[in-house]
Amino acid sequence: MRPIPVGAKGTYTLRVTPAHLANQFKDAALPKVFATPMMVTAMENAALNAVRDYLDPGESAVGTQVNVRHLAATPAGHRVTAEAVVTKVDGRRIEFTVSARDETEEIGNGTHERMVVDMARIDRRLDSKKRP
Repeated sequence: MRPIPVGAKGTYTLRVTPAHLANQFKDAALPKVFATPMMVTAMENAALNAVRDYLDPGESAVGTQVNVRHLAATPAGHRVTAEAVVTKVDGRRIEFTVSARDETEEIGNGTHERMVVDMARIDRRLDSKKRP
């Protein structure tokens, strides 16, 4: 891993489809609005995009903590853009502020943490957990 600068930014954009809505993704009793887990996914993707260029081959950065608020509803058809900004780097641990907007307003914000990992090591660990 190369040094990751505080202030590094990443974004991730998606068009909200029916599959992203709470009533489809989670439970039919919920309203037809962008589901919170999908917003978190967009924020996590933005964070990965913020550090992707600093990772060495064979490395990735996995999510270890999410603390966000979902502030506003977004219907299908709208575009959501998430942004992540690196606020602290402590060894392999990276902290971010995250936010998401649709075309009219901020829909969520909070903090996120990722850990740089060696993919081969993760694969070995997963292989050791396989059931016979």
